[in-house]
Amino acid sequence: MSKRRPTVPPALAIPAIAGLAFLVLPLFGLLWRAPWSTLPERLTEPGILAALRLSLLTATLATAVCLVLGVPLAWVLARAEFPGRRLVRALVTVPLVLPPVVGGVALLLVFGRRGLVGEWLDSAFGVTLPFTTAGVVVAEAFVAMPFLVISVEGALRGADARYEEAAATLGASRWTAFRRVTLPLIAPGVAAGAVLCWARALGEFGATITFAGNFPGRTQTMPLAVYLALEQDLDAAIVLSLLLLVVSVGILAALRDKWAAA
Repeated sequence: MSKRRPTVPPALAIPAIAGLAFLVLPLFGLLWRAPWSTLPERLTEPGILAALRLSLLTATLATAVCLVLGVPLAWVLARAEFPGRRLVRALVTVPLVLPPVVGGVALLLVFGRRGLVGEWLDSAFGVTLPFTTAGVVVAEAFVAMPFLVISVEGALRGADARYEEAAATLGASRWTAFRRVTLPLIAPGVAAGAVLCWARALGEFGATITFAGNFPGRTQTMPLAVYLALEQDLDAAIVLSLLLLVVSVGILAALRDKWAAA
């Protein structure tokens, strides 16, 4: 006997359709308004190519920074017991809800020339981060790292800790067990977190423009180029938006199986 599918009451169906239209129609509007006839020429314009290259470079470097710092942080949150762990976990997730512009101001207060750390970096090493390409990487890593930490911590909590304990009984150090046992177990979670982190870094705007500025060829990433193009060339803004839309859809397609399994 076949199972009867529940019917959707109009009181739920109508707002559900309205909500779907609210989310989907802007994307259709972008596709409808796109300058398809001149798209190949516009994609090869120097300004668009420069913004694309810089975005890919800085997002990749920011993801690398997040991997180096975020994976150990996720392991500490998932495996170690220490006072204030809940507070640390809450602090890690703050950039997720913090307005990006506020994050940029906070970065300036810490890494600016007269900031808590920036003044020392400038006087001791001559390193200046604000309004540089390195500043873009710092801003993107700040807003994107929580995505990696949360994903990796979830993978660590789902992994069986007995494998690490077995490696320890065989004489493996904590570092060896982490490198040869734990990392292979959580590799899918690390990969998914890295992809989400890269996508978030690629689309970062507020913290970047506040901390690194909007200088073509040096700090102007694709989101910043979209913002500038809206004032000068709407078609160029649409082309850049299409590129970001394609990347977003590609990320969703790549992670579909992992999310379905979760």
